[in-house]
Amino acid sequence: MNDTNTNTISLPDSGHPLHERLARAVETAIAAGRFRPGEQLPTHRQLAQQFSVSIGSVTRAIDTLSARGVVRGEIGRGTFVLDQAGARPDAGGIIDLTINAPPPIISAQRMAAATDLANRHALALSHGGYGDPSGTPRQRGTVARWLSAERTALDADEILLCNGAQQGLHLAFATLRETSSFILTESATFPGALAAAASLGMTMVPVVHDSEGMLPEALDVALAASGARIIYTTPVCQNPLGFETGPDRRRAIAEVVRRHGAMIVEDDIYGIYAAKGKLTYRELMPDQVIYVTSLSKSLTPLMRLGVVAPPATLLAAMRKRMRAESWGLPPYVAELGTAMLEIGMGEEAAAILRSEGLARLELTRAKLGIGAVPMPGGAPHLWLPMTPLKAEQFVRRASEAGVRITPPSATQVGDSPVAGVRLCIMAPSSRAVLERALVALAGILGSDEDVVV
Repeated sequence: MNDTNTNTISLPDSGHPLHERLARAVETAIAAGRFRPGEQLPTHRQLAQQFSVSIGSVTRAIDTLSARGVVRGEIGRGTFVLDQAGARPDAGGIIDLTINAPPPIISAQRMAAATDLANRHALALSHGGYGDPSGTPRQRGTVARWLSAERTALDADEILLCNGAQQGLHLAFATLRETSSFILTESATFPGALAAAASLGMTMVPVVHDSEGMLPEALDVALAASGARIIYTTPVCQNPLGFETGPDRRRAIAEVVRRHGAMIVEDDIYGIYAAKGKLTYRELMPDQVIYVTSLSKSLTPLMRLGVVAPPATLLAAMRKRMRAESWGLPPYVAELGTAMLEIGMGEEAAAILRSEGLARLELTRAKLGIGAVPMPGGAPHLWLPMTPLKAEQFVRRASEAGVRITPPSATQVGDSPVAGVRLCIMAPSSRAVLERALVALAGILGSDEDVVV
């Protein structure tokens, strides 16, 4: 490591958060050749002293660079610059844009700190972890405090910890199955929700929507005509359509649901990307909402730590059902997830992912020539509208070009074909890999005038 390199880095003066400014300064120095591929960066303490910032700010900056595929942390050794050319897949490799997962943002050092705390807590669990299948009071309390700060007010006694949001949705649908076999949702929705409904013999029914969600008047008609009493929706960065439902629309939908005595299953897994405030359906009508979320999209899917907050009247039934299905989340997984939250990784990750989501969205818009988007402040996936036929052709041609995209039919609700495709722009491990995929997709769009965005 060349210690004098730190003297050549200047902190840019901009409106971005401190850790982002530091990350950009280091990235600029790497691009300028001041740090070469394989070379070790100065220590966190050295960078903190150089720029008169806290070690916490340095840690967040390095985590940001790790998410971008610029550096790699090694326990006991330090942080090293990655070879950007080497970070790309082989020329014949597939770039997968079907997995809606965040890029790796957790440094080895932070994971080690969380693991150490989790080890101490796990070894102290009574009966080897056999206890309440919904999680211990301490675990649920930690998760409830994190959610109360980030999204919606919850108490430890109001939530269940489960095996990811997927199990949370299955539990919600199964618990409500006796009220109705129909679930109302948008014309395209999360494939996992479709799979959960199908496994229970339930049917998803499409409701007319616009760029902010289901139309209240259309929902009113659908509830009356179908006899359905269940609504499923992802109000923040709807999957796959990518829009956000604002507070006024939420209140209007909640009023319709109240009149019909129906229930909402609120999938808030992308809640950290909310740009229209923190109002949730859970806050508006806690007695008629089953709230579901997870750490998978806002921190890491490594733990599959899901959260379900049902109305008080359904809590015991859902706990009983979860015990029969899986006896809850594995105790050590719960401990590792809550340890990450206890050392502040939840807040750190949210800030990094929001910043990275915006950067990748801007990159995607530039490479594909896209104008307005549903969530311009940043999102983990983007919807490209096109005719159903062209969407199917686009997916096939993208696959031939080495880019995997979810087939539109996988998200289809009802009989009408889906008119567009979803791009999971956070899925690639780095922006360099994403850019390679976008160049290929831009070539497809540019080579066929009928395939338009």
